[in-house]
Amino acid sequence: MKTRAEEFEEWATEVVFGRAHGFRATMLRCLLRFASLFFYVVVKLRLFLFARQIKTVHYLGTFVVSVGNITAGGTGKTPVVELLAHTLAARGRRCAILTRGYKSADLREPQHWTDAQGNPVSPLPKIASDGKTRYLSPLYAGDEPFMLARNLDDVAVLVDKDRVKSGIFAIEQLGCNTLILDDGMQYLKLRHEVDIVLVDCGFPFGTGALLPRGTMREPRSSLKRASYIILTKSGGKPQEALIATIRRYNSKADIIVTDHSPAYLENIFTGERRPLSFLKDKYVACLSGIARPESFERLVEAEGAHVEIRRRYPDHHWFHQEDLEAFVERCADRAMDAIITTEKDAVRFLKPGEMDVPIYFLRIRIQIISGQEEWDRMIDRICHLSLPQPVPEWSATL
Repeated sequence: MKTRAEEFEEWATEVVFGRAHGFRATMLRCLLRFASLFFYVVVKLRLFLFARQIKTVHYLGTFVVSVGNITAGGTGKTPVVELLAHTLAARGRRCAILTRGYKSADLREPQHWTDAQGNPVSPLPKIASDGKTRYLSPLYAGDEPFMLARNLDDVAVLVDKDRVKSGIFAIEQLGCNTLILDDGMQYLKLRHEVDIVLVDCGFPFGTGALLPRGTMREPRSSLKRASYIILTKSGGKPQEALIATIRRYNSKADIIVTDHSPAYLENIFTGERRPLSFLKDKYVACLSGIARPESFERLVEAEGAHVEIRRRYPDHHWFHQEDLEAFVERCADRAMDAIITTEKDAVRFLKPGEMDVPIYFLRIRIQIISGQEEWDRMIDRICHLSLPQPVPEWSATL
């Protein structure tokens, strides 16, 4: 059963996206709009303080790549981070992904780490993976960090709100020479050599309003900080209009157009893999707790499935055993052929007592539609640390 807090979170999400109606929803939207004005002032002041180095910006002496966005969730960031880390590791870079671990639980028992001389190291970030061994469950790592740790060999995944601390640990204890800031655009305490900004082609500027009235973390003008802009979820369609809009704010960044392409289905509990053709003419239920479930559901429908049931939870929702069992029972009563979820959601699933309907996650990979040369050039730039790095022009224009 959902708690009152979860019910309010769902309702507030509907309010923000304009799907909730009535007097209460209208009043809340008015209050949130005033709050967004205050949020705008805070964002601009914060950017000014960091740009003028009135607030401390740490430089750790190694290459830092930020992957982020100007909207809250839904741009498909995790598969891009995975592809970037995998590509850099294959080129010989020793990478660590530094992530906040949103909604991860505090450790019940502290982790322990000793340095090369056998001395205990403290303080520690949460070590989801050191590139060889995976140490934490999804509960303590967070769903996205756990997924990255599971899918990436030879890449460390460290979880901590203080990513300066994580970066120091990665360099000194793991010998990393490349740090990837997951969701790092707004993390300005650590100097970025490269800023990769993601823009969702289907929802490029969120609801168009800043938090908390809308879903934008920063105004569109912040796109000028991007070294590279990756357009995600393009559906293979040309994006000239969106690119023209982006060029109004950033005329120099290379733009790479990508799509989130389904690769296969994998049974959550048995590991059995099925080709995408399995979905053809199947009657399925979609269950998800992500920022933009409609994009996931469209992918399932595009493979020929009939989506008869759609159950949506807030982003990063932790599924309760009784909710999953009730959902499986409902799907069995409706004679569904399968339940389909996302890979991020799959790590938060608890096995139902009765498995009358198989549950698969849809494995997603990033496909570069246009801009392969720009992508390769970006990878070369990161790998060749001797290349001169330009001073970000945004620091002189805020």
